[in-house]
Amino acid sequence: MGTVKKWLGWSQMVAGMLVVQVFATGQQLLSKVILSQGTFIFALMAYRHLVAALCVAPFAFFLERGNSKKLAWSTWFWLFINALTGITMAMGLFYYGLRDTTATYSTNFLNIIPIVTFVFSILFRMEKLGVGSRAGKIKTVGAILCVGGALTASLYKGKAFYLGHDNHIHTPAAIDVSKSHGSHGTFMLVGSCLCYATWYILQVKLLKVFPSKYRATLITCIMASIQSAAIGLCLDRRKAAWRLEWNLQLVTIVYSGALSTAATFCLLTWSIAKRGPTYAPMFNPLALIFVAISEALVLGEQMRLGIVLGTVMIIVGLYSFLWGRRKETKCLPQPNAGVEELGKADPESGQMQLKTLVIPTTSSPVKSVYGIEEGALKDTVKS
Repeated sequence: MGTVKKWLGWSQMVAGMLVVQVFATGQQLLSKVILSQGTFIFALMAYRHLVAALCVAPFAFFLERGNSKKLAWSTWFWLFINALTGITMAMGLFYYGLRDTTATYSTNFLNIIPIVTFVFSILFRMEKLGVGSRAGKIKTVGAILCVGGALTASLYKGKAFYLGHDNHIHTPAAIDVSKSHGSHGTFMLVGSCLCYATWYILQVKLLKVFPSKYRATLITCIMASIQSAAIGLCLDRRKAAWRLEWNLQLVTIVYSGALSTAATFCLLTWSIAKRGPTYAPMFNPLALIFVAISEALVLGEQMRLGIVLGTVMIIVGLYSFLWGRRKETKCLPQPNAGVEELGKADPESGQMQLKTLVIPTTSSPVKSVYGIEEGALKDTVKS
């Protein structure tokens, strides 16, 4: 009976993480199609995060009602910066890159964000490279492989091939697929990675001043929606750019806000409560594989040898990086106090923010965005 119960728990966890990757795959494909059809990016972002805020609001009001208190101006400032860097700038640049390249190519860049964040944390002396240990060497090799994979996918095209039978000719969705990996789209995706990495570093400050995860998510989504609307109105005030109709654009907005944002956040929180913060990231490369296959079969997009090689390098590098981080965590001395006690005693503890890519962390006393997130997450799920 115990074996059956353990197997059911394991299967539910795996199914939940697969659902997260399916949601991410659907978002990338739907976004690619509507952006290729001319959807105004800032209108999409404004509507999407408004839907996300409506979906997260019940959790904020009912689960964190006791944490309601007047926020200081400094807290509002950090929430504003959080929305600006992590959503308005990072996601806006990603959408522009997605529009000008392909879904597979763009998703490759999402998988190197932890590596860029790690490099930033080293530059700001928040982390140590740790090449003296075996785990540190594997982690470093993984980071190099990820960067090498991104460069391979960007610079080397190689032979083109298609999955299926002439899908590129008969699939209607492939009509508006943009130019193959244009330099403009690549620059946008690189800028998006840098913004996301900066956003992770900023979490150190935000998690210190505002630890309520649902309220922070709600306010961030509302601010991002307002910021996107303000920037969008400066760029395009035509009613046609902001009009909503019963078409694929509306489906994408609701799908992205309800499933890719709110539902994904709940599933990740549940996963962390059951298996800890190192479990969910192991499934992230699956979205890259799902996107590549789905884009080739559904949209009829051609596959390039360079993208295939770069994707393999990124997946291997990411798993090596995560494995090295996990081994480093196990090798570090554990404090005597329990996790709950540390969470209560440490004023720098915080909660995971929406769409944060949870990665293995360190229990070192060094001020690390990874360490702060892990301590806060464990405190959250056990309190």
